Amino acid sequence: MVRLELSSKSVKTVPADAVVLGAARGTGPAPAAPVLLGADDLPRATRSAIARALADLGADGAAGSVHLLPQVEGVSAPLVAVTGLGEDPADPEALRRAAGAAVRALAGRRRVALALPVPDAAAAGALAEGAALGAYAFTRYKAAQRPPVEQVALLVGKPRDKALRAALERARVVGEAVAVARDLVNTAPGDLAPADLADAAQDLARGTALSVRVLTETELAEGGYGGILGVGQGSSRPPRLVVVEHAPRGAKAHLALVGKGITFDSGGLSLKPPAGMETMKSDMSGAAAVLAAVKAVAGLDLPVRVTGWLAVAENMPSGTAIRPSDVLTMHGGTTVEVLNTDAEGRLVLGDALVAATAEQPDRVVDVATLTGAQVVALGNRVSAVMGNDDAFRAEVLAAAERAGEQFWPMPLPQELRASLDSQVADLANIGDRAGGMLVAGLFLREFIGERADGTPVPWAHLDIAGPSFLTTEPYGYTHRGGTGVAVRTLVALAEDLSS
Repeated sequence: MVRLELSSKSVKTVPADAVVLGAARGTGPAPAAPVLLGADDLPRATRSAIARALADLGADGAAGSVHLLPQVEGVSAPLVAVTGLGEDPADPEALRRAAGAAVRALAGRRRVALALPVPDAAAAGALAEGAALGAYAFTRYKAAQRPPVEQVALLVGKPRDKALRAALERARVVGEAVAVARDLVNTAPGDLAPADLADAAQDLARGTALSVRVLTETELAEGGYGGILGVGQGSSRPPRLVVVEHAPRGAKAHLALVGKGITFDSGGLSLKPPAGMETMKSDMSGAAAVLAAVKAVAGLDLPVRVTGWLAVAENMPSGTAIRPSDVLTMHGGTTVEVLNTDAEGRLVLGDALVAATAEQPDRVVDVATLTGAQVVALGNRVSAVMGNDDAFRAEVLAAAERAGEQFWPMPLPQELRASLDSQVADLANIGDRAGGMLVAGLFLREFIGERADGTPVPWAHLDIAGPSFLTTEPYGYTHRGGTGVAVRTLVALAEDLSS
């Protein structure tokens, strides 16, 4: 993991393999020259030389752009990187993406100095977080051709400022958590059976105050977890329900997080086409996000109880797999007719949601790569938020915006609920194809328990199917493969509840 630090060194002389400046889009008549940021400490001749070089390269300060300038006179570092900040250089997410893009582009250099302006702790945190997210590589099976940056120094006027140091520490904790989620998602499914994911949770908790409880297939059967068992029964590698908890004394609230953990999704007997399976190691992204978020909450020592429920199974076809038209009895007693074995995520989540809400948390959030309909509706960068409480859904959206993750509110139209009716069971696991993302949300809503006053526990459902795994070119701080989406939103939400 990259080492983050604060430094009062000058951009002219800081010992680094590269220094990073910013460029914002110009506001004058088109084509306007970009506005150079972080270069105030440089001689006028050096600033002019950089401006001329950017003009020759056609740089306009566009967000996501990075231009590398070697051997700039007046700067001791052998390389200057100019990263685009777009039209709003004060926006925290613009800072995150600019820092991440620069650090990602500078892979192969050991030490990098960020010289972008740091007016306050919020800017420092955004830059540091972006740098931490950008300095990532998954090397379990193949060494990175260019190893990620090892050390990032944020150039500031007061490196001992408590607020700046706190922002840097938060960025470190969150960056490490996202890397944990990315690593789990990127791991080959042959190396990540349900039991392996349970072991990973126990390993992460070792040496911390986190508690971990693992329900094996025997305990799942005793507890009546028919959804998790049904999905997992086609695999030779049995399912697990993993409960990870951060429970500090004096906790101000209780947040339950539920993650879909399908370690590989073949579709079961409703088999996916071969191309549809190529990225299905990522079908446990929700569970990875929940595990990583609980780890981060503990690392930040937030005064809020957070319980993570990881519903983990492998969905495989075999002679023991569930069949279309089988009926499962879920935890809590609801019966479900399985019409499509590839609609399995909602089955494992249903069990876990019943168990999670039985503990009477103040809020519950589930995170899942649940539907292809999410990708059709919102694409590969925007996740969906649904829920049974408009106020809580707004809280989740506010946390996501602050964290820099893109989520969009979606409805749960009551008229679609009838499509889930079954002639032989309480529910069918699929309904109308049109609005499939919303139908899946309506299915999950059936498993939300009630509070002591008889009202449902406030619940939000995050469908991250598209944004969880990047197959196209990397951008900003986002690399190919597992993205770790939702980790930062869940941490921000826990921070809100703790305050």
